[in-house]
Amino acid sequence: MLKLFLKKRKGVTLIEYALIGSLVAVVAVTALTTLGTNIEATLGTISDELAVGS
Repeated sequence: MLKLFLKKRKGVTLIEYALIGSLVAVVAVTALTTLGTNIEATLGTISDELAVGS
């Protein structure tokens, strides 16, 4: 009975880690996408200002 409980618990732990890993991946992709968009806009602004100043 104890072995059965431990086997089931290992499966639950694995699923929990998989869900946490998935959540971390989604947050990372969202953050990096937003950061990339902001950097692109900033560099575009800088490029426009340099073109006007020349």
